[in-house]
Amino acid sequence: MFSSKRSKVIATGTAAIVLAGGSYGIVTATSGSAATSTVSSSSSGLGGGSGTGGLAGGSRTGSGSNARSGPAAGGSIGTASSVSTSGFTLTTSAGQKVTIKEASSTTYEQGTSPASASAVTDGTPVLVLGTTDSTTITATEVIVSPPASSTSNPGGQVIAFSKGTQGAAEQVGTIPSDYTQGSGTLASGTTADKATEAALTAYPGGVVDRVVELGNGDYEVHYIGVNWPHHIFVNSSFQVIGANS
Repeated sequence: MFSSKRSKVIATGTAAIVLAGGSYGIVTATSGSAATSTVSSSSSGLGGGSGTGGLAGGSRTGSGSNARSGPAAGGSIGTASSVSTSGFTLTTSAGQKVTIKEASSTTYEQGTSPASASAVTDGTPVLVLGTTDSTTITATEVIVSPPASSTSNPGGQVIAFSKGTQGAAEQVGTIPSDYTQGSGTLASGTTADKATEAALTAYPGGVVDRVVELGNGDYEVHYIGVNWPHHIFVNSSFQVIGANS
């Protein structure tokens, strides 16, 4: 489990694999307002639903719709390298490289104990929470050597991003019955951090670039930098209950 300051997150749910349709929704969400969505073909196999060119980080510079109106709460977990006074590079277990920017306000933990920036060294495992903008995270908290967790996932394994390869069209676990592509409002603060930790623990390998609170109190955590999953569902108790493409 992670620091005692945060809730324990344990994934539950019975896995059930269902073939999905041949399209995916690109969601646009703004804090405090309903999200909207557009639909694009999933045959391009773009990591994170990128609108152009197979960009693993989900960057969109062409005709594709943005997944959000701007940077949002998220995070990632992986191994630190290229450590400097201003930040470091995080490499996920799926091979996605993430630029981590540190600031004077960034807080640090080593395991469950308070630490300083010096705890981050090349080769150390780190969990980063903060504001995600494509594959750059401005860190609010960095947890070095996060404690082991009993969290599991409802089924399926993360599929690393591969340019030109279609992601798995599958659904596992439970998807909230009232969920539709584009529904919900952006979450932030402690709520977004807890949902992000739950998703990253159950499905390490990608980058969380937003957390959307659904109408029933559950959360959709959006993943980029991988071919699957792109949506991880977390209930109001911060337990991972399902995932899909």
